[in-house]
Amino acid sequence: MSSVRSYLVAAYAVFWLLPFALILSIWLRQRRVERELDDVARRLHDETQ
Repeated sequence: MSSVRSYLVAAYAVFWLLPFALILSIWLRQRRVERELDDVARRLHDETQ
């Protein structure tokens, strides 16, 4: 019975870790895109002056 419980705990761990990893990945990519957009906006502003 303990092996069934360990599989259940492992399944729950995977079930929760995968969405957190996905959310972290999306958040990190969004931060990178925001930095790149800020850089583009700064370059455009510098070119127009």
